[in-house]
Amino acid sequence: MDATTVLAQVSGNVATMGYGLAAIGPAIGVGIVVGKTIEGVARQPELAGRLQVLMWIGIAFTEALAFIGIATYFIFV
Repeated sequence: MDATTVLAQVSGNVATMGYGLAAIGPAIGVGIVVGKTIEGVARQPELAGRLQVLMWIGIAFTEALAFIGIATYFIFV
């Protein structure tokens, strides 16, 4: 086993770990967005529709980070 093979193996493992870490951030972000929306609806139920729309927009932006993480994984691997 030469140095190039070892380096390729380590590089692949690091990229996989990087994608896993990139997926943790959006998961935490979505949890916070949904939790705060539930708090807002509990405080002011009449704003439930407006808060739900804002929640979906927040989730979309947060999930964009996960898609960027997936794209960088495939670009560099």
